[in-house]
Amino acid sequence: MTDIESIRSALPQLVEEAKRQLRDATDLESFVEAERALLGKRSPLAALNATLKDLAPADRGKAGEAINEARSQLAEFAGSLRREREAESNRRRVDAERLDLSEITAGPRRAPLGFSDNAVGHLHLVNQTRDELEDTFIAMGFDVVEGPEAETDWYNFEALNMPPDHPARGMWDTLYLRLGSPETVLLRTHTSPVQVRLMESAKLPIYAVMPGRCYRRDTPDARHLPVFHQIEGLVVDEGITFGDMAGVIEAFTESFFGEGMHSRLRPSFFPFTEPSGEFEVTCPICGGGGCRTCSGSGWIELGGCGMVDPNVFEATGIDPERYSGFAFGFGIDRLAQVRTSLADMRVLLDNDIRFLSQF
Repeated sequence: MTDIESIRSALPQLVEEAKRQLRDATDLESFVEAERALLGKRSPLAALNATLKDLAPADRGKAGEAINEARSQLAEFAGSLRREREAESNRRRVDAERLDLSEITAGPRRAPLGFSDNAVGHLHLVNQTRDELEDTFIAMGFDVVEGPEAETDWYNFEALNMPPDHPARGMWDTLYLRLGSPETVLLRTHTSPVQVRLMESAKLPIYAVMPGRCYRRDTPDARHLPVFHQIEGLVVDEGITFGDMAGVIEAFTESFFGEGMHSRLRPSFFPFTEPSGEFEVTCPICGGGGCRTCSGSGWIELGGCGMVDPNVFEATGIDPERYSGFAFGFGIDRLAQVRTSLADMRVLLDNDIRFLSQF
């Protein structure tokens, strides 16, 4: 093939044949091989391009232009088809690797011992408690917000009115990560950093709760775990008062624990709220009558609360002269322990089927 007309007449048939071969490659692996054979250094187009040296000098440019145009057309077609093949390959891989992670069954619970191969599980007690808490607060008009577990020092401490070397930081046994400058990245010690991120980015007003996992360098004992779960609430709006906070906590207590259960507040200190308080709920074990669990007081301490400090508002760009708000928080694991009368919180981590099957 040594003249330009022969080359031009051969190109349409060559391109159509190449497209057919690409379409016939039904899986990604065979498609890649066909694409390499039809567009690579040993392709028919490359062989046709090698014949340009035999043409008259005046025809080489025109013939080369026609070959390049055909190559571009074929490459565009192959690219479009490749994306289709890759998408189909991804769908097949996802279907093949799909796992059924369902843990809930509508049927009766199976016995903890002597269970068969088809025995199914259910949500852990802590997860069940978290789901109930989220449902309760959603019914009260709150949104559910989550954030990263690895945080910067600024979000975890500084934006919460705790500058470097502030003594209040001693309230949290912090686990720092070997990332960036020393003591600048850490595993969050509470879910309060999510509040900071929300106040920075969300439109006001804010009515939200933030459940999640937290980390502290605690020695495990009957009431403490180094990895635990917490839920915090945040309300920011115009005209929010301490009375609003007390009302929300009381409404939550009655909704979650049932009628006859109440809450009370007593003074405390947190660097990010002023005034601050601890809130207690009627002991669910004795119903307020006094027992060993509540040390005879009839009340169980559940968490902390308070009005958001103006310094926190200023750190997140909110005008403290216009807006006010309150925050509260408590441990989900502690709540699960109180509700189920667990003597030792560490059983939540034992993965003992005899214990887990009770809930």
